[in-house]
Amino acid sequence: MKTYPKGLQIPYAPTETSIFYPETDGNRMAASDEHRRQLIWTLQVLETHFVQQPEVYISGDIMMYYVEGSPGKVVSPDVLVTFGIGQKRRLTYKVWEEGKVPDFVMEFSSKSTYENDLTGKKVLYASLGIQNYFLYDAEGLYLPSPLMGFELVDGIYAPVSRGEGEGFHSSALGLDFHIPEADLRIYDPVAGEWLQTPAEAAEARAETAEARAAQESIARQQAEAEVAQLREKLARLQARR
Repeated sequence: MKTYPKGLQIPYAPTETSIFYPETDGNRMAASDEHRRQLIWTLQVLETHFVQQPEVYISGDIMMYYVEGSPGKVVSPDVLVTFGIGQKRRLTYKVWEEGKVPDFVMEFSSKSTYENDLTGKKVLYASLGIQNYFLYDAEGLYLPSPLMGFELVDGIYAPVSRGEGEGFHSSALGLDFHIPEADLRIYDPVAGEWLQTPAEAAEARAETAEARAAQESIARQQAEAEVAQLREKLARLQARR
């Protein structure tokens, strides 16, 4: 803003040294309710899993600029995970400021995106040096396989083979991605457990507590019945004397 005589202030356009990097591309986050549900679930379980590791940054649908001075060089992964840069809140992800690209990215493919996910984005993410690139088709309609994983080998993405339990292992995250039924699920092979959102974990604890209470109630009823039987036998023995 520049001030002219009589206090008049007239806005001016940024100079070439002041480059604008938009915080949004104006596109909606997900293609369908199912797409959005599974995407939000994935972000929540990853955030919960890494919550005790403050150096791990997890985000989704954030504008990632990968060439300084070129706002057109931008991509917006559905899910990204970067180790070593911290969990602070960001408006955009500028690679040159963060000092590195994400270690893991994942795209939730839809009718309008799957072709670019399999071609243009795959080439771009490989050229940037992103270790793992995963794809998931929530509707199961567009990708060759509903779940696909790639590992960077000598600058080129090699398909990740299905491991034990038919999961795809992410070497960057140390986690296995599965679709045992219709929904995406993530397994921690070290802890030997499936990842859960806080809500799912709370529900599981409640179910466990309810089941324990039910078992204790049954055991108490059985004990009371046994005591009643013993008292009845004792009463009969005393009556015979």
